[in-house]
Amino acid sequence: MNATSRFDVCVVGGGLIGLAVARAMVDQFDGLSLAVLEKENDVARHQSSHNSGVVHSGLYYKPGSLKARLCVEGRRAIYEMCESEGIACDRSGKLVIATTPTEIPALDELERRGTANGLVGLRRLGPEEIAEIEPEAIGLDALHVPEAGVVDFPAVAVHHALLLEKLGAKIETDTEVDAITQHGDEVVAVAGDRRFSARVLVNCAGLHSDDVAALAGIRPEVRIVPFRGEYYQLTEEATSLVRTLIYPVPDPRFPFLGVHFTRRIDGTVEVGPNAILAFGREHYRGARPDWRELRSILAYPGFRKLAAKHWRSGAAEMLNSRSARLYARLARRLVPALRREHLQSGGAGVRAQAVDARGNLVDDFVIEVLGRSVHVLNAPSPGATASIAIGRYIADQVAPLLRR
Repeated sequence: MNATSRFDVCVVGGGLIGLAVARAMVDQFDGLSLAVLEKENDVARHQSSHNSGVVHSGLYYKPGSLKARLCVEGRRAIYEMCESEGIACDRSGKLVIATTPTEIPALDELERRGTANGLVGLRRLGPEEIAEIEPEAIGLDALHVPEAGVVDFPAVAVHHALLLEKLGAKIETDTEVDAITQHGDEVVAVAGDRRFSARVLVNCAGLHSDDVAALAGIRPEVRIVPFRGEYYQLTEEATSLVRTLIYPVPDPRFPFLGVHFTRRIDGTVEVGPNAILAFGREHYRGARPDWRELRSILAYPGFRKLAAKHWRSGAAEMLNSRSARLYARLARRLVPALRREHLQSGGAGVRAQAVDARGNLVDDFVIEVLGRSVHVLNAPSPGATASIAIGRYIADQVAPLLRR
């Protein structure tokens, strides 16, 4: 085995959150030695680059929750960084549209939450005002959210990584951690024949965060269940149907936002995503299923309880994922001019969603501390939006450990 490399902090995971954590700690602690350990051959290869690029406003989240607070802080920080560093972003705003009377109470609740979370400029719109912003969209009522937008998140990640290296941090790619030990004031991460010693280890492994926590001796009360979100993209001639972001009123039983329209930073328009069980934590469209991981997911009592409660909606999502015609039907609730021929295959991402032993989809961010290790065990959407704020939050948690 090679000699041990020694650092003040090791961050496991080179996605947006891991890089933002590293940035926050390098900024906060002068002279800090830090390494980011990333199993892929480059940063931001998973959730950070397989998303729609939406900067979430903080509209959906329970006031007072960690998710609500860090989303609002993170949204401000992302815009500020992009505008100061020349990274592409657009505060385009979005519409959340109620298409049936039964959705109006849920829209009222979203407005209440948005106001409680400090969003500025929220405005209710009737059918004629909806058409002024999105001429092809229809609805009975809508909420205009001007602080939502889009950004080039992969470019944000690359910017973090380049600056970290300029400041002396190490980005260790092709480095998959397979063992973690803690002895007194030292944490050792082992990756093949390499050893990395640190005073503090921060687990930001995303889709694999619960596995990394288990390596460190934590028995998390939650388990990562991967959900694949599949997108369609509008054909070039159909992109004029959508100007900004158009969302349905979400089902409050789930943390997913339903099939929606996103005009991305490059001008293309995505439709989606759905949310289906992924047959592995990296089971992207066209990738082979990981049958070992799938067996492990199906054996988890929390997943079986979740499936028992929501099998009907899960089956419907699976069916819609197989049929562009059904997918188009869902999308036409918001934009009636959409036709099946306007949809072409788009990207897909896998969301790391924590599920507890009772079969509940965990709503808030989950961050646990064990000894000298900190573990981010649930940070799905709006994790990318909140990443800078999550980084600063964890830096504050780590500060007492570095002073010992």
